[in-house]
Amino acid sequence: MKYTVAFDPRAEADLQQIYLYLADLAGHRIASAYVNQIIDYCQEFETFPERGRRLDHMRPGLRTVGFKRKATIAFLVRADSVTILRIFNHGRNAVLDDDGEPSAG
Repeated sequence: MKYTVAFDPRAEADLQQIYLYLADLAGHRIASAYVNQIIDYCQEFETFPERGRRLDHMRPGLRTVGFKRKATIAFLVRADSVTILRIFNHGRNAVLDDDGEPSAG
């Protein structure tokens, strides 16, 4: 079974922030390549989404997984879909807001 993978608008904004941060430091080519690697990694969740650390005690279906020891991806697994909720880069603290949603702390 293949799952549908979608990016929450907050995850898309996170990717944009990561791109802008890296583009200033390393240039647009490197920033684009890194962001594309994160996107490609997330797209792989379509075949095996139940990976990473389960956080059902915070919100049913919530998981986190690391990416190259530089980012943490928070995502929600449902019956046939995966929603990438947030992407925390370089040690940004991931916490849950009042609605049980991952946010930068």
